[in-house]
Amino acid sequence: MAEASGHRPLFSTQSASGRTVYKLFASSMLVSICLVLIYRVSHAPEAGESGRWAWFGMLAAELWFSFYWIITQSVRWYPVYRTTFKDRLSQLEEAELPCVDIFVCTADPVAEPPAMVVSTVLSLMAYDYPPEKLSVYLSDDSGSELTFYATCEAAQFAKRWLPFCRRHRVEPRSPAAYFAGSAGASDDKEHSDMKNLFREMESRIDAVSILGKVPKEQKTHKGFSEWTSEMTSKNHQPIVQILIDSREETSVDIDGIVLPTLVYMAREKRPQHHHNFKAGAMNALVTTQNLRTSKTTELIILMISTLVSTQLRVSSVISNSPIILNADCDMYSNNSQSIRDALCFVMDEQQGHDVAFVQFPQCYENITKNDLYANALKVLSGVEFIGLDGLGGPLYIGTGCFHRRNALCGTKYTTEYKEDWKRRTKMENRETVSILEDRAKSLATCIYELNTQWGKEIGLAYGCVVEDVITGLMIQCRGWRSVYFNPERKGFLGVAPTTLPQTLVQHKRWSEGDLQIVLSKYCPLFYGHGKLKLGHRIGYCIYCLWAPNSIPTLFYLTIPSLFLLKGVSLFPEASSPWFVSFAYVAAAKNAYSLVESLISGDTLVGWWNIQRMWMLKRTTSYLFATIDNMLALVGASKAGFVITAKVAEADDSAKRYEREVMEFGTTASAGVMFVIIGTTALINLACLVVGLQRAVADQAFGGLLMQNVICGLVVALNLPIYEAMFLRKDEGRMSSSTVFASAGLTVLACALPVL
Repeated sequence: MAEASGHRPLFSTQSASGRTVYKLFASSMLVSICLVLIYRVSHAPEAGESGRWAWFGMLAAELWFSFYWIITQSVRWYPVYRTTFKDRLSQLEEAELPCVDIFVCTADPVAEPPAMVVSTVLSLMAYDYPPEKLSVYLSDDSGSELTFYATCEAAQFAKRWLPFCRRHRVEPRSPAAYFAGSAGASDDKEHSDMKNLFREMESRIDAVSILGKVPKEQKTHKGFSEWTSEMTSKNHQPIVQILIDSREETSVDIDGIVLPTLVYMAREKRPQHHHNFKAGAMNALVTTQNLRTSKTTELIILMISTLVSTQLRVSSVISNSPIILNADCDMYSNNSQSIRDALCFVMDEQQGHDVAFVQFPQCYENITKNDLYANALKVLSGVEFIGLDGLGGPLYIGTGCFHRRNALCGTKYTTEYKEDWKRRTKMENRETVSILEDRAKSLATCIYELNTQWGKEIGLAYGCVVEDVITGLMIQCRGWRSVYFNPERKGFLGVAPTTLPQTLVQHKRWSEGDLQIVLSKYCPLFYGHGKLKLGHRIGYCIYCLWAPNSIPTLFYLTIPSLFLLKGVSLFPEASSPWFVSFAYVAAAKNAYSLVESLISGDTLVGWWNIQRMWMLKRTTSYLFATIDNMLALVGASKAGFVITAKVAEADDSAKRYEREVMEFGTTASAGVMFVIIGTTALINLACLVVGLQRAVADQAFGGLLMQNVICGLVVALNLPIYEAMFLRKDEGRMSSSTVFASAGLTVLACALPVL
């Protein structure tokens, strides 16, 4: 229809097939779930009978699981797939293509090594897009001269790297990733020379990072004059340095092609402002009543949110591009066509006017074959987000996202809205570099946001650990929609946690922030009322309610096992008709989960690892996230924000990760979590041994079959835990103190009387 009327769409949308079959399956699950709940209500023990309180606890847990399963159906009802037509976009004149600003954020040169950061920057500078229309901003919240030095090195290396990428159609365009792959072994002289140049640059950056300062003879750029001996990461003036200005005739590569603009910036930080803008603290004062975060958490949250807000303002005086890409400093570009893919959605004449942002999946390059720590989240990116796309758009996840600047800056969408892609661009700005730098610095001061709408209606929202999710929700509630695009060649690749403590701490932060949203005025069910579809609002709740899954899961993992130990049945006998409902719900739910996982690209062992990690996260990360939120309600929370390390672990730890051996170590932040994990594992092991002994003696399971099965599955999932507690001798094993504490709690739990 569109093509017949003269319009050639830049993208197409196809609904997923097989929905009728799935709806029949979901209906059968719903009926069985209802039968399980009916059994629980109608067969409750009488007052005074053993297990009465546990029975009602099981009912409460099953009510929660039923509710949560229902809300997960919202994203499985109408999934859609997107396809772009970049060839049609390429038919436009280059002058008609919009400029693009690219934001990269870094906060700690130790956790986020400068060599890794600039490799990401180089990959983003090397997009297959007119270079004069690209501006890359590296925002360094630590104000480190080490990162500035690395950025200066990257500016010089780009003169050779970008032509090399064009000539050889390099993919990926991160030099670190490219030379670490098979291309790094090429015998071609040009490849070898380029690899040597990169290794030399990398060595210089690493040497400076190890030294902890930049030697005087290497401070060749005027920007180093900004750093003084009194400066610290928490006390420094605003710094803005335009390292490459694409307007200048000298800003060309070795082939004479103009280079993208490259800007280093560090917002002002002063001790009296607690590492955030004064207005950021005021925003926290206003929104604390709604979000109820701890003081420590608020300060760090605001630091991150204001970091992006500052980039928005600084870029507005230098390039002011209508499209903005933001990427984490470890998320390098893996697909040089990603900008063109994103533009297909926002520039479509009939379907693109209301698209505020295009979200790419968050993928990782260091995932093991069987995804040991379930960090890939392939079902989330391959199933759930495409379902959200069919309801009105995915969440904004904070990285790998192309934004329409006007939408990010608070503009509401109306049917009359139309983007002016030909509005003033950086090429028409003739101010000198020094003037632009001075103007930009004035926008990066501690007091700029005072009495403004920044953090409320403009830029990223303040006041929550997952400020990106709230920002996306607010944009969608202004009438915009988002689009999810998951191309065959991933747009971005990053670094996933490589130890269990890192994974658990990361998910604790995510789930804590998501639950904060539910407890705030931004609860999707209410905040989006009348603005978003009901299914869309429910879809948000899948992630906002991750944390509350902890208590029902912990109950289900321990109470049936402890009552198995005492010989008290909490399920129907295998000969009872009611048993069929329990068996069907358990078997069908897990069978479909396996199908989804395999379709999304996981292996069978990978699916098993995912089940283990869901169990571990629910009983630790999500539990502490729930507790911290409850404490925050009464003002007692001491939660903080931890940057996930992007540096490689020690050689032994890295080798264990490659062999898919779980890493526990002695991380203090996860010590209590490990005690919970160890205690749960030992309780189920002890109860299974007693349960099987009783079954052998009686030559029948009686009414305890289901409890034996649950206990056996939990034990099977915990096999790596037992190995880490009792069999391993390496540094990655579980500590002796954790094992003793877990054993003591297990004995105590097993000795408790049945109520």
